[in-house]
Amino acid sequence: MKEDLWNNFHVQLSAHYVFIFAMCIADYRLLLFLNRYLPYSKNIFLRILADILSITLISLLLLLLFNFLIYDVFLVSRHGLPPFSVKFAFAMAANIPILLVFELIHYFQSEQKAIADSEKAKRKVLLFQHETLRSQINPHFLFNSLNVLSSLIYINPENANKFTKALSKTYRYVLSLSQQPVVPIAEELQALESYIFLMRMRFESSFTYTVNKLVFSEQNKIIPLTLQLLIENAFKHNIATEDSPLHIIITIDSSYLTVTNNIQPSGSADKRGIGLKYITEQYKIHAKEVKVEHTRQIFTVKIPYIES
Repeated sequence: MKEDLWNNFHVQLSAHYVFIFAMCIADYRLLLFLNRYLPYSKNIFLRILADILSITLISLLLLLLFNFLIYDVFLVSRHGLPPFSVKFAFAMAANIPILLVFELIHYFQSEQKAIADSEKAKRKVLLFQHETLRSQINPHFLFNSLNVLSSLIYINPENANKFTKALSKTYRYVLSLSQQPVVPIAEELQALESYIFLMRMRFESSFTYTVNKLVFSEQNKIIPLTLQLLIENAFKHNIATEDSPLHIIITIDSSYLTVTNNIQPSGSADKRGIGLKYITEQYKIHAKEVKVEHTRQIFTVKIPYIES
């Protein structure tokens, strides 16, 4: 009997290696499946139960396949070999550590990915702040502002003083972005008033600006400068004259903050600076989707709220 076992030792050893290798593959596939459809964050108790049932089933099926190969294919004698229950116990003892190792590897990889994603998000926020500031102090914006201010100094010194204060408030708000990743809608609207005043001094009665507060909550927050950048784009890409005024409407409801303007394209629109693409990317960081709708006459952007 010992001689038969020794003669078939290489067959049994090879089968054991195949068994362990197959178990590793099965456990890895199991981990991918469960992480996709039943992650620990969803229900930890169901996940643990699923792990236990799955490795039991894997051990049972592989052991049946292992016995078939040994006894029915390679015709190894059953004499002197441990019974099925003992083999099953060894299979479970081997399978549990394998799955735990894979779980630990996946956990550390997930942690590293989360850290990398966090750093990437921070870099995007910093880039957004830098581009926003650069957009506001670009020579074109500054040139137009100074031209308006220069005219007001001689025509209406009182408005020139107001214009200077509004310009100062606008830049102060831009510079505060690093300290405020999100802001309440009320604060954003208050900061927007300074920008609207600057545009009013520049375009006079060539545009209308309306805010409809259908549902207003102090808990609703958005990314700083969202409204200013959207309105800036409206002026940048559309004509605003007394004969063809630009109509800008901000609507605040329970689900979205909506910015709407009529479409009357400007052929010489400046394509530089912050655009809708940058705003969309910033809201993606918070897992929020910016909705854009437009017809031949109306352009609409719906901004989702960010919970504090």
